[in-house]
Amino acid sequence: MSPALLLSIVFGYFLVLLGIAWYTSRGAGEHSFYSGDRKSLWYVVAFGMIGTSLSGVTFISVPGYVQAKAWTYFQLVFGFAIGYWVVAGVLLPLYYRMKLTSIYGYLRERFGMHSYRTGASFFILSRLAGATIRIFVVLNVIHLFVLDAMGISFEVTALAIMAMIVLYTLKGGVKTIVWTDTLQTLFMLGALVGTVVYIIQQPGMGDWVSALRESGTTRILDLDWRSDSFFLKQVLAGMFITIAMTGLDQEMMQKNLSVATVEGSQKNMRTFSVALLGVNLLFLLLGSLLFLYVQRNGIGLPAHSDDLFPMLALQHFPPWLGVLFIIGLISALFPSADGALTALTASTCIDLIGIRDRGWDEARQKRVRQRVHLGMAVLFLLFIFYFHWLATPAVIQTLFNIAGFTYGPLLGLFAFGILFKARPLERWVPWICVAAPIITFYIRQYSEQLFNGYKMGFEVLLVVAGLTMLGLWAASAARRRTAGS
Repeated sequence: MSPALLLSIVFGYFLVLLGIAWYTSRGAGEHSFYSGDRKSLWYVVAFGMIGTSLSGVTFISVPGYVQAKAWTYFQLVFGFAIGYWVVAGVLLPLYYRMKLTSIYGYLRERFGMHSYRTGASFFILSRLAGATIRIFVVLNVIHLFVLDAMGISFEVTALAIMAMIVLYTLKGGVKTIVWTDTLQTLFMLGALVGTVVYIIQQPGMGDWVSALRESGTTRILDLDWRSDSFFLKQVLAGMFITIAMTGLDQEMMQKNLSVATVEGSQKNMRTFSVALLGVNLLFLLLGSLLFLYVQRNGIGLPAHSDDLFPMLALQHFPPWLGVLFIIGLISALFPSADGALTALTASTCIDLIGIRDRGWDEARQKRVRQRVHLGMAVLFLLFIFYFHWLATPAVIQTLFNIAGFTYGPLLGLFAFGILFKARPLERWVPWICVAAPIITFYIRQYSEQLFNGYKMGFEVLLVVAGLTMLGLWAASAARRRTAGS
């Protein structure tokens, strides 16, 4: 397929997004950038969240994940679905009752300014790392299969794409993101379903159901308690990953909080959680079919499993399917970046700078917000370059590994605040939140020696959160002793 054709698709999609940004931001004030004026339709948010939660990592890495782990990833997805119901039942009512724009305002009311800024800082670090990994995955494919043949370097590719994202997010904010997410989901699902239908209709693939069953790639349950993909461990980890990466994440929650009522937002979350189960099963089925297809057609596997889907779509499948793949891929790229960029700008302005508490007029708030937005885009580029130079192949594993260490303190802070009435000594909170991931890192390094062969996996999140809560309890006891003396 011609690189020029693929490049024109990228620019065409960008122009569509630019049009959406222009339309949705007409007449919008500065407050609309952060909240969407709380006029989003719950079913539109629910559909768009499918694409946001999947992103380019799911699109590329989950099919490749099948080779090593079969369908055991679905254990994690089942935990995700449970977590969304917890978020809908516990956190959404809390946020709406407190009328929050930034969800970290809860920490300010519950503990104080140190906890508030610590929580916001960990979110910014978490989202910077997570979003740039997702963006890197898609940028790498676009560069490898489209722009490299034209002699364009990865760095130039990343710079051009980030410039496009900044252009259409600088003004629109949440109201724009809700609709670009919807477009993303539509194209991603189109590419997914189109590829599955094409493969099962190919000559020699008529027995694909029995062939997959015999190959063992459709195995879901891992009942070995020592394994890093043990069933119970994966379900619990998935549940708490969702609570942390959705319920305590400003990017994900700002779209939910843009719905007018808590009932509508809860309906969105619960509907989306059920749909997510079916969509992830389709991605796992695609992964099994891709490996069966290359086996029966004598096609060599790429060095990295993440490259399997793009290699087949752009080099072996018919052009129409390659076009569908590229559209699905770039629809995963742009909204993965725009939502994160908007959320990071919002959190930095509201939580760290305190843009609403300084008495500035709307024009000055807008100037500061736009400078922060551009600064965040530069940080995105630096992180993307780092992952490119690091050249890590296990992207989905890397994503959740980082999330466990960075979202763990957030989970510990919110859980302690909701479950207990105690208040820690504020000056200790930042140190506790930094110490917990460091201690967990060393425990994980030696977990097999310490725990009779037990290998820590995604449950790192729970360990970090538990250590954070333990530290907060100790700081609360110290506060009581100080008050008593």
